[in-house]
Amino acid sequence: MRFVSRILLGVTVATLVAIGAPVAANAATASATSAASSYDAWGPYFSGDHKAKAYGHVSVEEKKFKHWFWKWVTVKKQTCWKDKKGDKHCKWVVKKIKKKFWEWRYDHFFKVHSTLHNYKWWGKKKCAWETFKVVNKDGSAYFKRFSNCSKHPKGFTFYGKNAAHIYVDVSRGTWSHPTGHHSGWQDVYHAAA
Repeated sequence: MRFVSRILLGVTVATLVAIGAPVAANAATASATSAASSYDAWGPYFSGDHKAKAYGHVSVEEKKFKHWFWKWVTVKKQTCWKDKKGDKHCKWVVKKIKKKFWEWRYDHFFKVHSTLHNYKWWGKKKCAWETFKVVNKDGSAYFKRFSNCSKHPKGFTFYGKNAAHIYVDVSRGTWSHPTGHHSGWQDVYHAAA
């Protein structure tokens, strides 16, 4: 009887190890994949009159690529020739030649998702607005605008790459453009230095 219980105990332990190993391997793989991306929540931010609210999250994924470029390099080359008598002469000549090189570089692709609430959907200035300012790593900037003129919250998403900073301004306005009650530029995302 003791012998049979030892065999059953051994089989049970072996079964648990066989089931647990793939689960542990999958957990390790998932954590290695998520190391390349980050996920940050932002907001909520309100318009000046608190009748518009925006909040959301930013996800950033780093992707590696080969960057090819040309570079001038100095090369020492031996040139040889024969004179009229047939004697061979050689000398070293220094030349500059163009050579192609590559290096690993990284792009950071971002996805900004926002939810915009409108707490006053009737009257003259009935829309909630959010304006995003994206400042790229090279110093250039561009804007994205979204509006919600209904009483239900609306979700918006936009994409880009290599942003140094992303800001949002929540405001009120008409159906065509924001007109007032600005929150001022609020922080959504800052790239790591």
